[in-house]
Amino acid sequence: MQPPCGPTFVSVPIDDWTHQTQPVEARSISRELGPEPEAMTALATALALSERPALIVGPSVDRAEAVDLMVKLAEKAKAAVWVSPFSARCSFPERHPQFAGFLHASPAQLSDALREHDLVVVIGAPVFTFHVEGHASIFDGATTLFQITDDPTAAAVSPLGTSIIATMKPALTMLIDLLPEARRAMPARRVLPPAPVAADPIPVDFLLHTLSAAMPADAALVEEAPSHRPAMQKFMPMRGQDSFYTMASGGLGYSLPASVGIALARPDTRTVCLIGDGSAMYSIQALWTAAQRKLPLTVVVINNAGYGAMRSFSQVMQVRNVPGLDLPGIDFVKIAQGLGCDAVRVSKASELAPALARGLTHDGVYLIEVVVDSAVPLLYAQKS
Repeated sequence: MQPPCGPTFVSVPIDDWTHQTQPVEARSISRELGPEPEAMTALATALALSERPALIVGPSVDRAEAVDLMVKLAEKAKAAVWVSPFSARCSFPERHPQFAGFLHASPAQLSDALREHDLVVVIGAPVFTFHVEGHASIFDGATTLFQITDDPTAAAVSPLGTSIIATMKPALTMLIDLLPEARRAMPARRVLPPAPVAADPIPVDFLLHTLSAAMPADAALVEEAPSHRPAMQKFMPMRGQDSFYTMASGGLGYSLPASVGIALARPDTRTVCLIGDGSAMYSIQALWTAAQRKLPLTVVVINNAGYGAMRSFSQVMQVRNVPGLDLPGIDFVKIAQGLGCDAVRVSKASELAPALARGLTHDGVYLIEVVVDSAVPLLYAQKS
């Protein structure tokens, strides 16, 4: 397929299955789209002249297996690197000294984060994906914007700036070649939070920090815990290429079946699905398929007895007593066991590390239900 590649539905008429087919020779098809040299030269010039550039990386970089090129570009440009809102992949190692953090899907918060940059280059992502309303001062004209994207639609809807349509590898390679070695100082290193402490009930921060330390170095994380994503971004740094997957929007129900698919594709490495109790209820039957296939999958259910993201939104919107947000009394251990998986519930911090050690080395599917405190995170700092 031509990039951007996405999910493909194949419908086969029922009578086609009854007919013998002839072998088809595999064809070689080029899929890379080259960038326009004039536009790339303009971008390289803007980067060279910028005093405080920012590179915004999106999922197309990881999807194109171009994370190493992205690191090379960032180091040559001496630019801060941010992650685009709702990025479904990890396109830059999150412990790299130039990694600046994650952009909010709020227009005001994103604009505040990028306020000090005179040039913003969005690579492999839209400009920008927002989740709530508000004024985006980033578009007022004080900041120069460039975009490299393999998606013509994303280029068409960008509100201003220059968009370059190309696939990631040829575009990044050309930009690296065109760009002179930057003379500016390296951006200030991101300040990391202190390690969280154990407590009962278990704080989400402590769970995520402990899980990060316990995961195998080559494991892939598939996440769907939107109310805990800010904490995950603080305490679960991703290493880069093929290390992280999630849904590309605020929709729920994607990541548990996606983790089954990823585990099928990676039978020799561990896949970890980090999911909220509310999200897990959308497609819990995926556990049955994983158990039938004896996949190397560990599922960590963060149980705060409700839809945490919607609780947070109700606070932002100043709406009280919203019905349907509580999920009391669900026993994920019994559900998992009924679907053929081994499972355990953890409600004390002292039980967490041993349970994770067992679950991450188990031969097959293992579900760990972790009962956490019911604190409601603040996802957005403004009213929508």
